[in-house]
Amino acid sequence: MLLVFVLTSFCKADLAQENAELRKRVESLEEQMEELKALVLGTAKAKPAKTARMELSDADLKRLSEMVRTDSQTKKPVLSKLDVELYGYIKMDASYDDSRTNPGNFVVWADSENTTKNDDEFSMTANQTRLGFKVNGPDDGNMKTSGRAEIDFYGSGGTENKAKLQLRHAYMKLDWPADDVSIIAGQTSDVFSPLNPSTLNYTVLWDAGNIGYRRPQIRLTKGFDLDDETHLETAIAVARTIGDDEFVDVTTGNEQSGEDSGFPTLQGRAGLTFPMFGYKPTTLGVSGHWGEEDYDTASKEVESWSVNADLVQPVNEWLTIKGEAFLGENLDTYFGGIGQGLNTATGEAVKSKGGWIAATLGPWEKTKYNFGIGIDDVKEGTIADNQRALNRSIFGNVVYSLNENTDLGFEISHWHTEWKGQKDADALRAQMSFIYKF
Repeated sequence: MLLVFVLTSFCKADLAQENAELRKRVESLEEQMEELKALVLGTAKAKPAKTARMELSDADLKRLSEMVRTDSQTKKPVLSKLDVELYGYIKMDASYDDSRTNPGNFVVWADSENTTKNDDEFSMTANQTRLGFKVNGPDDGNMKTSGRAEIDFYGSGGTENKAKLQLRHAYMKLDWPADDVSIIAGQTSDVFSPLNPSTLNYTVLWDAGNIGYRRPQIRLTKGFDLDDETHLETAIAVARTIGDDEFVDVTTGNEQSGEDSGFPTLQGRAGLTFPMFGYKPTTLGVSGHWGEEDYDTASKEVESWSVNADLVQPVNEWLTIKGEAFLGENLDTYFGGIGQGLNTATGEAVKSKGGWIAATLGPWEKTKYNFGIGIDDVKEGTIADNQRALNRSIFGNVVYSLNENTDLGFEISHWHTEWKGQKDADALRAQMSFIYKF
């Protein structure tokens, strides 16, 4: 009985409080209504009946605005007071390989035939599905601010139907258009070797001639108009050094060789856009990077560097050619050296060179075509036995637009990987992709 009495008392107290609040709101509304009547009627009486027209003072108008303002007008936006653009795509890939490839859902190289001769495989994944948003503003007339964040689902450690998120881009940008100057702070693509071929395969010829990835950095970009048709763009960046931790003393466990260097990696590029023979300007760039890794357990410091060239040449309305070339060493975290940065036997840097070239044809109505070849050639004297010495890929694809947002693609690629001290490997891949863009 005591419990019932207590609960009843609480309920009565809550009801009393609600009634008091409702009574207060009703009284407030009645007061506002009377005030509104006084404003309107008072103004109407001040004019003759035949010419009566309400003319409110600025103070009256301000008061009316305050009275009719709703709560929703004073609430903060659900997303942001800035301009936010959501973008991305849903991508489903199905592929067949006539021999074993690494890692499987996409191809980086063909596995040695020593242990997996003609071992075909079938893969299906939606992990390349991408989601991002861009934020613009505020713009004070001199400096524009913006930002971007983007993820896909190729994060490490997840099972195929429980994919993990992977951060692709996350940066802010300060832009001074009048001075052609901008600053980027955050994670985004490397400054050097900025191009990618148009492949359906996720890895865009990484470890097969196309180097460069994404990492945290602070970047300064400055442009110069040399004349009415020629533009020079320069960029420098200090970037996080991502180390190669293959050469680690197992008795002491992991060490972060990039972090332990105590110095960031330097990157730079100069790109010149100018008219040549195409219907649009040509862009030619030279770029490079230098960094260092520190291995305490091995008492070693190993450099990572590259020099690179890139070219975009629009030939006519239906043909564009682009490509890159590189030379460097200790490039595994930049997708060079066929994923090998250090000689696992000696700890010395792996040297490599290579590049790629690709052509885009179309679109013709709803169809466009892409063809290309890439090669990563490792200096054999810098690698140990059973390591990869050469990796080459030839690809061709066709992409058909079902509508403005939906593409259907088919790609054939051939992969040839040479192994030091083992049999070479070849794999032919057929891949179909369904892409819904938003």
